[in-house]
Amino acid sequence: MNITAENRKWLDDFNLNHPLVIAGPCSAETEDQVLKIAHELKDSKVSIFRAGIWKPRTRPGGFEGVGEIGLKWLKKAKAETGLLMATEVATAAQVKLALEYDIDVLWIGARTTVNPFAVQELADALQNTDKIVLVKNPVNPDLSLWIGGLERLYNAGIKKLGVIHRGFSTYEKTKYRNIPEWQIAIDFQNKFPDIPLIIDPSHITGNRDMIFQVTQEALDLNYDGMIIETHVDPDNAWSDAAQQVTPTRLKQIIFDLTIRKETDDADDYNNRLSRFRVDIDEYDRKLLEILGKRMKVADKIGALKKEKNVAVLQNKRWNEILGKMILDGEEKGLSEEFILKIFKAIHQESITHQEKVINN
Repeated sequence: MNITAENRKWLDDFNLNHPLVIAGPCSAETEDQVLKIAHELKDSKVSIFRAGIWKPRTRPGGFEGVGEIGLKWLKKAKAETGLLMATEVATAAQVKLALEYDIDVLWIGARTTVNPFAVQELADALQNTDKIVLVKNPVNPDLSLWIGGLERLYNAGIKKLGVIHRGFSTYEKTKYRNIPEWQIAIDFQNKFPDIPLIIDPSHITGNRDMIFQVTQEALDLNYDGMIIETHVDPDNAWSDAAQQVTPTRLKQIIFDLTIRKETDDADDYNNRLSRFRVDIDEYDRKLLEILGKRMKVADKIGALKKEKNVAVLQNKRWNEILGKMILDGEEKGLSEEFILKIFKAIHQESITHQEKVINN
């Protein structure tokens, strides 16, 4: 993709002095609900009103959206409030209807992004559209799939593109509904700095009480905006009740967020930062040196296991190590999530080293 600063123009055209805010209910439920929320948001920092018209549910039987009639409600909400309207599309037929009702922003959901056939169908249906199209990360942590989805849209002549980071599914139980995997989004940001990156704390957390924290983390990483599910009566929402906030709470979240500068030109800042980075570089060098030595020990263990015909994986030993490292890490101010990630990676590399020794 030949992405340039011109691809940010749609965002710059909002002429905002703050990150872009997209907000509205998970699902459009009734005309009154849509209009009431839109009117409560119109005088805030919200630029785009979002509402799900078609809701892809994990299992059948739940509320799957009101369908086309909801597009009429969005059109009316736009006329009354001036807010731009956004909804999710998953099929060519849905794209056709959304364009007929002049929806301003279309987003492709995580379950769709994971399927190149589905994304291509949408790209064909959206060929050369001047609408803003946002692509959520795929449900599984795969940067190539995310980029591939964008490439299909870009190749279809769609230039007003952006991405939404909504977290990734995991079988493990964590405090998140979908784990952020911040590094994947950072890698995307580094590859495509001119594609706007928007955080979806509602789907990452699944918990309205964590939305501020995750949004602030994203802004600290120079994200361009946020999409937050907002409902006048969250507890009685027809879908995803636990992760929606009231318009009043949304306004407070926006007010409390700290907007960071990308950098600072002051000599004092740059001198101190340079010194800290020298320290970081030295610690990183030592980490690699220690890890290299650790893997040499793993090689020796592999040789011993080969000699005695013992299996590589020793679950009891691994669980003991992990438990101890979590406790030791907490004493050093390191989160359990971080310890799990880093020691799982170390453990996998250690297994790989042992297997190479055993199989040679």
